[in-house]
Amino acid sequence: MKPVLAIVGRPNVGKSTLFNRLTHSRDAIVADFSGLTRDRHYGDAKVDGREFIVVDTGGFEPDTSDGMLREMAKQTRQAVAEADVVVFVLDARAGLSAQDHDIARYLRSTARRIVLAVNKAEGMSDSPRLAEFHELGLGEPHPVSAAHGQGIRSLVEAAFDDLPAPEPPPDEDAQADKPIRLAVAGRPNVGKSTLINTWLGEERLVAFDQPGTTRDAIHVPFEHQGRRFELIDTAGLRRKGRVFETIEKFSVVKTLQAIADANVVLLLLDATQGVTDQDAHIAGYILESGRAVVVAVNKWDAVDAYQRELLERSIVQRLAFLKFAAVLRISAMKRQGLAPLWKAIAEAHASAVKKMPTPVLTRLLLEAVQHQAPKRAGHFRPKLRYAHQGGMNPPIVVIHGNSLDHVTEAYKRYLEGRFREHFKLVGTPLRVEMRSSRNPFVDRAG
Repeated sequence: MKPVLAIVGRPNVGKSTLFNRLTHSRDAIVADFSGLTRDRHYGDAKVDGREFIVVDTGGFEPDTSDGMLREMAKQTRQAVAEADVVVFVLDARAGLSAQDHDIARYLRSTARRIVLAVNKAEGMSDSPRLAEFHELGLGEPHPVSAAHGQGIRSLVEAAFDDLPAPEPPPDEDAQADKPIRLAVAGRPNVGKSTLINTWLGEERLVAFDQPGTTRDAIHVPFEHQGRRFELIDTAGLRRKGRVFETIEKFSVVKTLQAIADANVVLLLLDATQGVTDQDAHIAGYILESGRAVVVAVNKWDAVDAYQRELLERSIVQRLAFLKFAAVLRISAMKRQGLAPLWKAIAEAHASAVKKMPTPVLTRLLLEAVQHQAPKRAGHFRPKLRYAHQGGMNPPIVVIHGNSLDHVTEAYKRYLEGRFREHFKLVGTPLRVEMRSSRNPFVDRAG
């Protein structure tokens, strides 16, 4: 499971700049809780092969009584509670302030791993001005420049120094004997708890809980019609005696970790609310993670024909990038549509791990080129020679040839469609990668 790094500090010290530097993007998944004036931002980061989730927070004033600032402080406390490591960002130019001491006092009380990042420290790695940051009593200050990317690698190394290294992904043969890991994802109150209770109770599935992480992510093994699954819960599943009790306790971190750890993700939508920004953000993260996905529209029985038509249109428009996914209409409360849901989940997983033989892929590739050749790029036309499978979950097709840098995205989508149609791939992303052969004459003198 990916570790979580939270970025905290007073306003204008460069927290968001550091967030953007770590995630290599200005995009973020936002927790759009109603009534909050400043949200936590979430993003994926990868530094020297280490993958982790980054949480950006607003300016932190632990002891404020101001309404807006109090809500921002509440968001920051939640981010710290979710984190494995907290990066406390300070300003090298401005030096320490009374507010920095207040934040340090709070962080010491949390028993979290704290790493000091002294930002805006361009050319100050040996400066005596860094010495004053030792008085916070939170360890060695790390000079960084988020704007220029200086010191970021050593900061991340220090942050995860004592944490266990992530386990390597199991090989495909080992995966074959394991249960299908199924994550149920969605916004609060869309019916995740109701659906989980229906599965565990009414369908009499074999289930027991296993110890989770500090954020109480629970893995629940169970069976359905002889097929083994492992539910990765994002709704806060608890055990009370012999009865499972669900608590609708939404955590974006929990959802992102569940998606990253899953084979198949069930994205649950609320028919009474349509497709929201948060739904689209979660769907985008599922696609980026390469996970197989099934979309289920819950509370379908609670909307009339006009609302259903609007909802169908909203799904087509806002989730267009998941057009390969099955969309099912269910009612978890009334236990309607659950049998087709299980069938779609099984089909999505089967597609995600399907083996595609090299001779078949190459034949499909050459037939596709014969039917529609790629566009010329100057005097040359890309030459696609053969294809093979480069991975599973998601399936990856690697195409070899010459001048493949000039193959357009539209042509890649055309090839993807041909592969999907032949192998009947549903519910899973399919990635097409181009690898050009090296020109043996490129290094020769003219």
